[in-house]
Amino acid sequence: MKWYDSPKVLRVLSVAIIISACSINATGKPIPKHGLHFETPSQTWDEAIPLGNGLLGALVWGDGAPLKISLDRTDLWDLRPVPEFHTKEYSYKTMRQWVKEGRITDLHRLYDKPYGNAGPTKIPAGRIEVTIGNSPVFEKASLNLVEAAATVQFGGQNKVRVFTHATEPVGMILIDSSEPITLKLLAPPFAGKITDEAGPGKISAGDLASLRYNAPLESNGDNWTGYLQEGWGGFKFAVSVVWQKSQNNWLAAWSITTSKESNNPLQLARENCQKALSTGFTRSINTHRNWWDSFWNNSSVSVPNAVIERQWYLEMYKFGSATRPDTPPITLQGPWTADNGKIPPWKGDYHHDLNTQLSYWPAYSGNQLQGALGYVNWLWDTRKTAKAWTKRFFDLPGLNVPMTADLQQEQIGGWHQYTHSATTAAWLAHHFYLHWRYSMDRQFLKERAYPWLEDTSIFLEAVTEMGPGGNPPLTFSSLPWIYDKRLKGLVPGVKNYYVPLKRTALVKNDGHAGVVRTRKETNHWHQVLSEMPDLVIDPQSKKMLVAKDYPLKDSHRHFSHLMAIHPLGMIRWENGPQDQAIIKASMADLEQKGTSQWCGYSFSWLANMAARARDGEQAEKALEIFSTAFCLRSSFHCNGDQSGKGYSNFRYRPFTLEGNFASAAGLQEMLLQSYSGTIIVFPAIPPAWKDVSFTTLRAEGAFLVSAERRDGLTRHVKILAEKEGLCRLENPFVNSQFKTEGIPKNMVQQKDNELHIKMSPGRQVTLVRIN
Repeated sequence: MKWYDSPKVLRVLSVAIIISACSINATGKPIPKHGLHFETPSQTWDEAIPLGNGLLGALVWGDGAPLKISLDRTDLWDLRPVPEFHTKEYSYKTMRQWVKEGRITDLHRLYDKPYGNAGPTKIPAGRIEVTIGNSPVFEKASLNLVEAAATVQFGGQNKVRVFTHATEPVGMILIDSSEPITLKLLAPPFAGKITDEAGPGKISAGDLASLRYNAPLESNGDNWTGYLQEGWGGFKFAVSVVWQKSQNNWLAAWSITTSKESNNPLQLARENCQKALSTGFTRSINTHRNWWDSFWNNSSVSVPNAVIERQWYLEMYKFGSATRPDTPPITLQGPWTADNGKIPPWKGDYHHDLNTQLSYWPAYSGNQLQGALGYVNWLWDTRKTAKAWTKRFFDLPGLNVPMTADLQQEQIGGWHQYTHSATTAAWLAHHFYLHWRYSMDRQFLKERAYPWLEDTSIFLEAVTEMGPGGNPPLTFSSLPWIYDKRLKGLVPGVKNYYVPLKRTALVKNDGHAGVVRTRKETNHWHQVLSEMPDLVIDPQSKKMLVAKDYPLKDSHRHFSHLMAIHPLGMIRWENGPQDQAIIKASMADLEQKGTSQWCGYSFSWLANMAARARDGEQAEKALEIFSTAFCLRSSFHCNGDQSGKGYSNFRYRPFTLEGNFASAAGLQEMLLQSYSGTIIVFPAIPPAWKDVSFTTLRAEGAFLVSAERRDGLTRHVKILAEKEGLCRLENPFVNSQFKTEGIPKNMVQQKDNELHIKMSPGRQVTLVRIN
């Protein structure tokens, strides 16, 4: 029996099916049931209603005595350096020598222990507390996805509406009530009493007070309040709330500013608030709503599983709240840093061994490239810091990136074999490639994607040592978190994490060198690529191994040894029986090992892989378990199993976002794939899904695709080209006739099981089933 055929999973499925039968989304757009609806108040920050605009974030929670609005800004960081990483013993050469000598205590002292320092870390901005009258009675709270606004209803028809403006650096609070309103603005307890000193070995390093900032400078007026907080190194930020009263309502605006914007950040924050109040609530929320209307018009889905459909809309809402082209990229918690007096889980940092990468998976086929630009723009803007670190630590040319990083891309430490991995930039290079393939922006290819690939390839070539007979041994590398921080995590031989990442970077570099570089450079990278070892496949079972003579021994949360299947797509179902056998055997091996050591994001990742394996049922069940067992009611992924049904032995609840966004990508993989160069609509649909549709999902080649499946058959496919190119579509009308709209049918060439259409920018083609 497979893990997803167990009675407890089937109970989850039965609930989902009942819900689905009652509520199929006919429009494909967000509807009220997609949002959040609370009949009891949220009493913790991680179960709050999230709001955000990429720069500012807010969490709405509490029972009204008071109602709490936790505030955040994504560029608020303590950026103190790590002293240990500027010593003579901090080097790749020394690390290798210590590993060889078994000096695990020294390795932990130099690499792991500094991660327990109070800083560097992401920091929160504070909290607004609002109380209506003397004894407010909570009735309900909700999040409307269409207008990206929270509403909290109290007794006596007292109502609070909150939103973070989509395009302005403010949030607004409207309270419909004739009762007196009490407001408090609370700074984070940076100067409070330390009860939990920062230290190593904790998910949250300790109290915020461990940072040892001075108390903020607080200011107040008749209709405003604010504070100026100084952090590490003279960095300052300010928070202000300004309000106005009328007979039946109370309107406030809040803003967060920094010393990087103004010499007087508190004054700037007040000016932002006053401008918003002058604009008024109605006009402000209308312009805010215009941005979200445009966002939701980018893509939509409609599937008969209401649990999965709702989760997709919640994830895309959070993606829209957490990303912009010109704001910092998504950290572990995005714009929703912990509001519990503690340093955020895992410092709220940038983890580049899975977390940042998975967070941007839905951007590409989800047609949200503007949000993804914030990621690659930041990687590009911080590459000089990364290259300097590469030279300082590895003493090698080219580009690598710290696996755990702060806002400036500085290394902040952790388990040595992962935080100082040689392959981090290679995985990040894949996102530069994806952005190029989905946008077909040749300027981006020439000025961003290829230079990143080239610098990464220079480093990979330099760090690879040739063994006897010219074979690269690749001995000093590891797979994320296998054996945690123990020395045996550095398993010997060729590894199925290192090899596909390096091969992918070199393949993309080699394949595009001729576009922007000389023939000599092209030949060089072709030669380097030819020297790479093959993937490690067990000759009997055909499953992928962790490393040569080293199978996956136990359940594990990170599928690093299967990255050649997904996300890199080196081993493809479309390649035929040989690759299919490898995929089937590898997936069966995961099932055999079980899910006891999985986190929530493992189920999200499994859904993506199952979709690549054309197994819609497995993908559906993985997404359902993720949604029902590993998400809090706020929809935040909390890593551990909250269901009590034994899906995982991890029962903790630190909130991180990568599982959320990977789950959205999993549904998109079920609906549309194009990584092989051929567009496939509905590649992994469960047989029970008779009626399915999506609009303007994005395919590689810069094609926007819409399709509808009704009564188990694909009825139409619409393709809009943004760039010129040949569109290759796996024929969705096998053994049936179809007609074309937009072009004569003779312009559609049938080749084997594919339809080929020459497209020009702006051309739209619709293919419609006739019988």
